[in-house]
Amino acid sequence: MTGSGLPRSLWAATACAAPPYAEIRNRLPAGSPTSADVVVIGGGYTGLSTALHLALAGRSVILAEAAEPGWGASGRNGGQVIAGLKTPLRELAAIFGDDRACAITVNMGGSADLVFALIERYRMDCQAGRGGWLQAAHGPKPYRDIVLPRYEQWRGLGVAARLLDRDQMAAAIGSSAPAYHGAWHDPRGGVLQPLSYARELARAAIAEGAVIHAQMPVRALRRQGETWQVTTDAGVLRANQVVLATNAYGGVGRAELWPGLARAVIPVTSFQMATQPLPAAFDHILPAGMGVTDSRRLLLYFRRDHTGRLVMGGRSPVEDDPALADALPLQRAIRRLFPELGLPSPEFVWSGKVAITRDRLPHIHMPAEGLWVFQGCNGRGVAMCTMMGRMLADLAAGMAPGEVPFPVTAPDAFPLHGLRRLGVFALSQYYRLLDRLESWGST
Repeated sequence: MTGSGLPRSLWAATACAAPPYAEIRNRLPAGSPTSADVVVIGGGYTGLSTALHLALAGRSVILAEAAEPGWGASGRNGGQVIAGLKTPLRELAAIFGDDRACAITVNMGGSADLVFALIERYRMDCQAGRGGWLQAAHGPKPYRDIVLPRYEQWRGLGVAARLLDRDQMAAAIGSSAPAYHGAWHDPRGGVLQPLSYARELARAAIAEGAVIHAQMPVRALRRQGETWQVTTDAGVLRANQVVLATNAYGGVGRAELWPGLARAVIPVTSFQMATQPLPAAFDHILPAGMGVTDSRRLLLYFRRDHTGRLVMGGRSPVEDDPALADALPLQRAIRRLFPELGLPSPEFVWSGKVAITRDRLPHIHMPAEGLWVFQGCNGRGVAMCTMMGRMLADLAAGMAPGEVPFPVTAPDAFPLHGLRRLGVFALSQYYRLLDRLESWGST
């Protein structure tokens, strides 16, 4: 753990300073409001974006975070800004119909634009670079089934996407060993320092009038008449509307705040390592501002940070608190992609939870009047959660669900959720086998 209470990671070591939450709280007048139009529970990207957009809409808002904003997945992810959903338009159309699917796709396709617009508007100190995002195919089949259709979808929607063959992909990432069959490049994407972005979202929300409380775990949530009561260690908050945005960390350190929500997601651990800053001789590797994610089911994702370190992420070999020795699979992946680096020693290793839903889609739920819930980043949180926060703010501010360009649905529980750890392990082994079989044709 770092001195701030954050798990040790590259992001905790290099982030901008957090807003002085304790000082802000102490400066509040005695008897300061314990009620607001909206109480937001959870200080990740979704909750922070919700608070910011509610404040911009003129609503009073209090955000309660159990640790500090960015403590969970928002401060531990790979920092890749990826536009749009993983689910392609044709599959969304089969679920929601053509018109609704098109509205969802176009709206979420603007999520990266929203992130970079907020960064510019508030001059956020989060080391953002907009060099685009690459989705790399680990074999001919994923190139044909995943990469090519997504390229064609976004080209058809007006995005200046590019298709890369094997050699072009290797050149784009600076690899001397073409390890991917090809890729598509999305110019809307980029990278940032994820913990800094969370802290800067908090700073922006505070500047616009939101009240953000760190170190304030929520213990209970109940409706009393027309008002919600949110019980915290510091007292009871009251609001007409509540936004619950704890996502994969909804059960961390507390009982489930609303029945049934925990069964609708499976928290899966993702693992990352960062090297020492690479010497100038390797500046050709992963130009600044570019993020890469491959098409494996147990995917790899990688980028350079603002210090020149190479950051590689993938499926975690352990649940929590990884050791340096756990990075060996990621070191081998680096050697495969960039042979000249060999097996680079990790300077940092860390992990975090990703909330996976049954259909791999994010979800907005309204399980009770005036209660809005977000679940399911599914590994694409930076841009998507920022956009989800804006839509949740619209809903909490009074917009009708049918007017929001995303469906409001009921939670869909995983069957046999209590056996999730065994199921995740078995599925991981099966996915690993499929990924290896599909990779054979790419070498």
